[in-house]
Amino acid sequence: MQALKPRIELYEAADASELEWPDNEYGRYAKRYLLPLLQEDSERFVRNVRTRILVLTADGIPLPITVNEEEYDNSYVCSPYTHYVSYAKQELILLGNRALIAGLDALLSGIGRLLKLSGFNRVVHVNNWLLSTNLYPELNATQWDAVLDKLVARFPGHTIAFRSLNPSLNAPMLNLLRSKGCLLVPSRQIYLLRTGDAGFGNAKSRWLLKRDGALAAKEGYETVGPGDVTRQDLPRIAELYRLLYLDKYSWHNPQFTERFLEEALDNRILELHGFRRNGRLDAVLGFYARDGVMTTPLFGYDTSLPQELGLYRMLSARLIELASERGFLLHESSGAAQFKRNRGAEAEIEFSAVYVRHLPLRLRMPWATLGKLLNRIGVPLLRKYKL
Repeated sequence: MQALKPRIELYEAADASELEWPDNEYGRYAKRYLLPLLQEDSERFVRNVRTRILVLTADGIPLPITVNEEEYDNSYVCSPYTHYVSYAKQELILLGNRALIAGLDALLSGIGRLLKLSGFNRVVHVNNWLLSTNLYPELNATQWDAVLDKLVARFPGHTIAFRSLNPSLNAPMLNLLRSKGCLLVPSRQIYLLRTGDAGFGNAKSRWLLKRDGALAAKEGYETVGPGDVTRQDLPRIAELYRLLYLDKYSWHNPQFTERFLEEALDNRILELHGFRRNGRLDAVLGFYARDGVMTTPLFGYDTSLPQELGLYRMLSARLIELASERGFLLHESSGAAQFKRNRGAEAEIEFSAVYVRHLPLRLRMPWATLGKLLNRIGVPLLRKYKL
């Protein structure tokens, strides 16, 4: 008996009322998250993201789809150019080698000019929640195969891209996409902490976590959870995120607006935790979880306060505590590499799987060349410098 072909549907903003959301945890979450994005402009939620948002359903399972043409100033969550050129140039400082930095900066500038000429940002991202890390719902190989076929037919002039894939969490999907002809282009080095393992980490990492976990009480901070965060805290949360992720790291990160934070609070699209002292919130994190994996797209603290307070260590210890209590694998994204390694996290290379076989050679070549350069130069540098 022949297996039924997956039913794949695409919904635009005008079709939002026709969407039937699954009556399960994932379906209810997707509805709370995606309906406002369909009904309002993306920039109302993430200031530096201009994109067209659709929802694709695979046998009723919803996935957000973003469609872009150029938008080279977009955050990297929708702009491959920003990720591989603009943001990468800012990160070169971490190498600490002037000659190497100068050489790579020149190389990236040259690559950037060629990528713009090729229409590099004409891309459709699959399962794009406009967050630093996209966690994927469980679809089988036949469904993913049909998703790709549908999008190639619907967008014959666009690259089809799947961000945030790594071998530990997405091995079957990576194998399938590779077999379909996708290029696996390295994107960054991430850190995974397996808190579900008995006695995870080593003696040193457990001692560090115990020390970090005691800081809040020592410094007079009250631990706050979802029930303690209110609308009055939202401007402060936006400020704390800006101070760390935008001012300190990069304005190419998603610039969440207070409108986005309203959704995070009111519709629980992120679970918010933090630390308050004398009535003022000084540190905050917001995470979401899917199929036993959690990640934290919202993380911030008051960087103007003395570093000796240890607000970053407090937040990190709280995050690991929450993951451990629930037995989740913690996806810690990138950055603060040595700090995360010292507390038991393991490094992993993350990939974007891109399908370009349907495109003319002048559009395929930039992706193929970039993939080779990153595998031969980028990945060894990430591993050597433990970035």
